Amino acid sequence: MAEQQSGAPGGIQVKASEELLKGKYSTHMQVLHTREEFILDFMLMVPPLAQLVSRLLVSPAHFKRLVRALTENLARYEKQYGKIDAGVKPSDEHREVGFQVE
Repeated sequence: MAEQQSGAPGGIQVKASEELLKGKYSTHMQVLHTREEFILDFMLMVPPLAQLVSRLLVSPAHFKRLVRALTENLARYEKQYGKIDAGVKPSDEHREVGFQVE
């Protein structure tokens, strides 16, 4: 398995496999939380089913930093490329997602 390393801000070296570098495509995201953590589930929605493609668990402090970073990057993106049309609100039929563990 080939691995790639890249420099990140602050001089941290990040090591990633080719598989991770490919990324995962997501059409839907669900956020859950407990007192200790936030859970971000990224899914590929192909009605009538959705497939979980990635799950991130982060501390509340890290989640807040993540939201700040996303907000700042969205503002920079829209300043450079123009406003993003968020489209229509997802229909209620896809609001509740149930999980099946295989």
